[in-house]
Amino acid sequence: MNLFNCQACGQMLYFENRLCERCSHRLGYLPDDDRMHALEAEGDAWRALGTPDALYKFCANAGQDACNWLIPADAAEPLCAACRHNRTIPDVSHPTALAQWRKIELAKHRLFYTLIKLGLPLANRADDPDGGLAFDFLDDPPEGAVMTGHDNGLITLALKEADDAERETRRTQLHEPYRTLLGHFRHEVGHYYWDRLVRDEGRLEACRALFGDERQDYAAALQRHYDQGAPADWQQGFISAYAASHPWEDFAETWAHYLHIVDTLETAHAFGVRVRPMVDHTGDLSARVDFNPYRRGTIADMVDAWLPIAFAVNSINRSMGQADFYPFILTPAVIAKLGFIHSLIIADRRAKTA
Repeated sequence: MNLFNCQACGQMLYFENRLCERCSHRLGYLPDDDRMHALEAEGDAWRALGTPDALYKFCANAGQDACNWLIPADAAEPLCAACRHNRTIPDVSHPTALAQWRKIELAKHRLFYTLIKLGLPLANRADDPDGGLAFDFLDDPPEGAVMTGHDNGLITLALKEADDAERETRRTQLHEPYRTLLGHFRHEVGHYYWDRLVRDEGRLEACRALFGDERQDYAAALQRHYDQGAPADWQQGFISAYAASHPWEDFAETWAHYLHIVDTLETAHAFGVRVRPMVDHTGDLSARVDFNPYRRGTIADMVDAWLPIAFAVNSINRSMGQADFYPFILTPAVIAKLGFIHSLIIADRRAKTA
């Protein structure tokens, strides 16, 4: 994530800020130029200080305090580039559901920040009724529980995942080291991009060479995973135990970690983070993120920077009595899989500019 400043007073801002705490200017994010804009009202519209020649309005979901993205004032579409992918949202007349949906949207907008900056295809259901990317945010029905998952571009997220206590309970029950709303989004969208960038682009054999043959019975593979667990040596070839359940899940888990790494490295780059441990006499744990991972760098560059930063932040977390920030191991096999995903994204970007 990049860093932002208020264009009126220079105050540093978070991506989620709606109002500058120093000068009280209303704020809105414009994905077209990747900037947080300080705004001044002009009739029913807003003029952005950074682009004074244009007028904007807020996404319609800003009325529920669920979005802070801007769209052109004369746009016929009332929703922003992230919110127009929503197919089903909860009943916002219920305070608990509204609060949960707001938390979901915070995570989803961070997801879309990354997808847009990577230049990935983002057809919605209006663009592609059969396979566009769409989201259902659902509460449990009386007769059962909603299962988070993906089906041909439709991502379903259980509303209860926005309840911190419930999500922690599920994380513990499933023996997961990491479970967050943003992690769910990054994982599930990995299934969508397997369809778009692997299956639809004729890269099945190259993908199978690294992740395995996805034609094996998916339901049986998941049932075996839940009954028997992951193989004892799963860490040699997989980023997580769940990734070992089936090649589709391996791809989605690895995709999620690629997005974790890219976005966190951009944050480190924006902060000028440098890691140089005093006891590291070899330099193996030293790193400086002197490149923007969204536009430059090989997978080797990313991993070389990532490992020291993850070790440093893990150590800081332990000093605060918290669990490791990144409790995962990047083996050579996992790095090769990350490299494959990096190559997919680069190839898609090049195809669009050719």
